[in-house]
Amino acid sequence: MRTITSDRLLLRPWRDDDADFLLDLESRWEVVRFLGAHPTTMRTRADALASIARRRAVDHPIHGIWAITTAADGRLVGNLLLKPIPLSAGVSAAGPEDVEIGWHLHPDAWGHGYATEAAAAALDDAFSRGLARVIAVTDPDNHASQAVCRRLGMTHLGRTTRYYDGPNELFEKPRG
Repeated sequence: MRTITSDRLLLRPWRDDDADFLLDLESRWEVVRFLGAHPTTMRTRADALASIARRRAVDHPIHGIWAITTAADGRLVGNLLLKPIPLSAGVSAAGPEDVEIGWHLHPDAWGHGYATEAAAAALDDAFSRGLARVIAVTDPDNHASQAVCRRLGMTHLGRTTRYYDGPNELFEKPRG
């Protein structure tokens, strides 16, 4: 998987030596509370290593799941994904597979613009590789991620139950 750069950040593949950070990140309820229909906290280092293996298994020229690090010192600050989004049970695909962008950052990294910067870099990279459209879904109460979507120039399309078996706010950004 490739590395994506921005002014302050590097999005790079996850490594096994990132397990302690990932466990710290995803063992925090305030971080995972909006992830998926049934959020759960990570409990063990073995869970973190298994999650890293799944993240590294995404082998695609556009899609990926990256560790977000600061360019200056390599400090891990979060996770960014760009991958096909699972449909809710009983929903059939009407067209091409939808690709979602998503992020979650360590609370120590909140409020620095890292989510917006990382997502913008990943979108620029994906659009330059031919991706035509990206969506984001957020929990209706996740106002911080909705603000990131707006800063990215994503259009709010309203509430949907098409993904993740529950209600979400849907945003989209076509290649411009």
